[in-house]
Amino acid sequence: MVKTADDDLVEFGFRRIIITITAVLCALLEIVDTTIVNVALNNMRGSLGATLTDVAWVITAYAIANVIIIPMTSWFSQQFGRRNYFAVSIIIFTLASFLCGNANNIWELVIFRFIQGLGGGALLVTSQTIITEIYPIAKRGMAQAIYGMGVIVGPTLGPPLGGYIVDHFSWPYIFYINIPIGIIAALLTLSFVKSPKYGEKIKARQVDWWGIVFLTLFVGSLQFVLEHGQQDDWFNNQIIVILSVVSVFGLLFFIWRELTYKHPIVNLKVLKDSNLKVGTIMAFILGFGLYGSTFIIPIYTQSILGWSAADAGLLLIPGAVTTGIMMPFIGKMIQRGVPQSYMVAMGFLIFFFFTFWMRGVLTPSSGSEHLFWPFIFRGIGLGLLFVPISTLSLSTLKGRNIGEGAAFSGMSRQLGGSFGIAIITTFIARFNQEHRSNLVSHLDVTSFQVQQTLQKLQNGFKSKGYSANEALAKAYKVIEYKVTVQSSVLTYMDIFMYLGILFLLCIPFILLIRKGKKRVIVSEAVSH
Repeated sequence: MVKTADDDLVEFGFRRIIITITAVLCALLEIVDTTIVNVALNNMRGSLGATLTDVAWVITAYAIANVIIIPMTSWFSQQFGRRNYFAVSIIIFTLASFLCGNANNIWELVIFRFIQGLGGGALLVTSQTIITEIYPIAKRGMAQAIYGMGVIVGPTLGPPLGGYIVDHFSWPYIFYINIPIGIIAALLTLSFVKSPKYGEKIKARQVDWWGIVFLTLFVGSLQFVLEHGQQDDWFNNQIIVILSVVSVFGLLFFIWRELTYKHPIVNLKVLKDSNLKVGTIMAFILGFGLYGSTFIIPIYTQSILGWSAADAGLLLIPGAVTTGIMMPFIGKMIQRGVPQSYMVAMGFLIFFFFTFWMRGVLTPSSGSEHLFWPFIFRGIGLGLLFVPISTLSLSTLKGRNIGEGAAFSGMSRQLGGSFGIAIITTFIARFNQEHRSNLVSHLDVTSFQVQQTLQKLQNGFKSKGYSANEALAKAYKVIEYKVTVQSSVLTYMDIFMYLGILFLLCIPFILLIRKGKKRVIVSEAVSH
């Protein structure tokens, strides 16, 4: 039986669906694994006999490997073929997941997490590139919407999923669940994904080894500084100072090498595209806001409100579901010609209002009913940000530049998240100390109100059988606790305020965006 053109279209449509599902699944795997281990660190520490500092490397090693590999994904795809590189990355990620679950000590686990991060970083960016390439320009908004569901929902699913697995099974199973999904994804990739033609490959002697070294020194040192700066007292620590210097010089030498070498590992010239430049900045801010706000809430709800890790994680799910529901509608709006710049501006504005809403509902006794609607609002803002930013970043790129642009956007989003968490952690410590000092300085023990509160507390403890001195000491402890809680609440209010101002300041960047071509030939985007 002879195949008709309609048969080819149906076959291509089916292949596109399978590839899309595979790519989103892989992106979701990588993103979930970034946050799923957070709730299992105590269990790991106990079973592997590690210190808190040691077990923190489980997160740090994965993050460092991620940011090192992400900028190089386009180059590896060109050398080995998109399909082959993607499949090998899935296999590395899956095998490393098995090894992580079977680690006998903390440093084995750290090494295997680093290897897992090398595979995972490639999954994130290559998934976006594959989805972008297989859809025509007119449908790329919808494609990015589908991809965005995995990226946005992933960080939210990690903590509650990890908490459930740890409570009902044991921590190795947070890695074992990747294995069947990874095997299926690898088989689907080898069966359905095709590599675009890149032309002549670079010979082994032309490989930009110095570029790889400088990139590794730059992003590896930077990620370590961001992960450990606060706990190691930043620049009062010699290692932090040394790695900061290494990061700066690594960046300078990396830029020089990539701009002067004939076959660079990362094509910096792609950043000449104005949309990609602006999109990279906005992706950084998006990562800052997404990972930063996701980081703040579990800490606040657990340390101030006394919630469990599972309850704290569940609070984020309604907002993530809202974002997921919005994604297809955002994709259709882009297809119908609604300017993405308007959506991005509205997204940043909604994020701004979300932060000030949160600032108003934060109290020592806030309940889920107070936080539910602000996070629904945040979900709407994320939906308006992720898809338009991703689409705009890649809108004027062609051929292999799509992959290179996706790598820059992905790395920028990851680094934005790292910067966000590092800066927020630092500000929490600084603001908390400042507010505590201010509250204590205004706590006049000779005032009638303070004396009345002390007397009431003291009488309450006396009625429970404590002596006068013991009752007074406990009364002072209660007041001290209230001061601590109140200073923490004021700290988080300040953090949300500054986050809101940051999002508001991003809106002018949107004015720098220029429109891409209305019509682009699909084959032109996938055949280079």
